[in-house]
Amino acid sequence: MSDIFHEVDEEVRRDQLRKLWDRYSLYIIALAVLIVAGIGAWRGYEYWVAKKAGAAGAAFETAVTLSEQGKHAEAETAFTKVVTEAPNGYRVLARFRAAAELAKIKPVDAVKAYDDLAGDSSLGATWQDLAGLRAGMLLVDSAPLADMRRRLDPLSEPTRTFRHTARELLALSAWRSHDLTATRRYIDMIATDAETPPGTRARIDVLSGLIAADGKS
Repeated sequence: MSDIFHEVDEEVRRDQLRKLWDRYSLYIIALAVLIVAGIGAWRGYEYWVAKKAGAAGAAFETAVTLSEQGKHAEAETAFTKVVTEAPNGYRVLARFRAAAELAKIKPVDAVKAYDDLAGDSSLGATWQDLAGLRAGMLLVDSAPLADMRRRLDPLSEPTRTFRHTARELLALSAWRSHDLTATRRYIDMIATDAETPPGTRARIDVLSGLIAADGKS
């Protein structure tokens, strides 16, 4: 008797499933097609991204080779092309390398390129500070102290990543401008910062010695 009830239950379940399939089969099939299509599209996107990254990497290496060969104008053009065509990671690196190549042939244009990078908030503070510092390096022997302070004083604050180099550049600029008060202030900032690298500290010691020698002469 229990077998009969079991068979009846099975028949009822099959009938219910058949009714559900008849009602929702189109939706189930459509969902399955969407899932398969979505997986295929994602795989295709991954392949496209990998292919584009590979092409960008090859173009970047070509530009680096041109730079190493001393072909700075050609390298700058090649890096600029990477900037326009490559994914974001390569784009940022290529912008910095293009500016570096310009620095070897057109320093004024290089400063502008670094200023553009320093003003690009999408890069983040560290990259922006690095760009501002590189511009300062190009200008330290020629720009007025006021311009250097405008550029580098914010980078010399205690929480900034490149504060040590920024302070060193400011000290050199102040010394070149014969502003000994400002020079000593930046030297003190370097000397009292426990995290100042040994190389920076050694160079500032030399500058302090030059100031002392000037005072005796």
